[in-house]
Amino acid sequence: MKKCVLIMNPESGKKHKITTYQDFYDILRKYGYDTDIILTKGPGDANKIVQGLDKSVDLVISGGGDGTLNEIVSGNLKREKPLVIAPLPLGSTNDVGNMYGLDHSVYENLEIVLKGKAKKIDICYINEAPFVYVACLGDYIDMAYATPRSLKKKYGKIAYILYGMKQIRNKIHQYNIQYKIDGETHIGRYSFIFITNSSRVAGQPDVYYDVKLDDNMFEVILAPATSKKEILKLLVYVSTMDVKDIPGITYYRTNNLEIDFLDKPKTSWCIDGEEYKVHTDHFVFRVEKNMKMQVPRESADTLFED
Repeated sequence: MKKCVLIMNPESGKKHKITTYQDFYDILRKYGYDTDIILTKGPGDANKIVQGLDKSVDLVISGGGDGTLNEIVSGNLKREKPLVIAPLPLGSTNDVGNMYGLDHSVYENLEIVLKGKAKKIDICYINEAPFVYVACLGDYIDMAYATPRSLKKKYGKIAYILYGMKQIRNKIHQYNIQYKIDGETHIGRYSFIFITNSSRVAGQPDVYYDVKLDDNMFEVILAPATSKKEILKLLVYVSTMDVKDIPGITYYRTNNLEIDFLDKPKTSWCIDGEEYKVHTDHFVFRVEKNMKMQVPRESADTLFED
């Protein structure tokens, strides 16, 4: 029998209240897995758990939100030989899970993943920190990690809106940056920076119409919005057209990017929904393909080249 470890964040999300784990054991046994379920106890715990797993484990399931998945992937990449990871979305937003079509009940999602395919996936890095789907910077971005967990558990996605209303700023910060991409150096002033490896970001599906998760590339968006009115206009554009065609947006698809901030950022980067605290103004982005993700078969056919 194959070996599976389900690492579950009991604090994730609102709608998936797990009262018994027997159904997980039963479903996994049906698919040929002998399973251990390990509950995380706090931030960073999932990272340590996956690093300490035996090399005989055939599948590691991330039961939690996008932040939990990031922890597990980050820990997995520290192993000499990374294990196969599968997402089981239990969080409030679940951008990664929704991108893969995992928007059903938790038990349906589990079966869909177990019927899926293990695919080599691009993992992006900001300096030495890996991220699965997004690294971003700008006003209101901190809602992803600063919204109190108690609000997220009580209200789900609405919690971000409630918290965001309290954080509305009269002035939109802009950043003077110098960036080098594909051998060319540019200087610009931008309010929002997004580096992504996903078709879905911040709850918005189909941000890109042709993204592939194994093409050794990531997408870059630089936006110069200077007012809340311009931000709202951008959000409307994002929901109705391909990002590449939005007026005023600077867009790239690349696998090498360096950014130097000429003004010190007033907020932290957000990577996969969590705060990324660093004491540097120099950021290098790259992509590597050194682990496998088990994903639904339909997503494997549409989101992957190979």
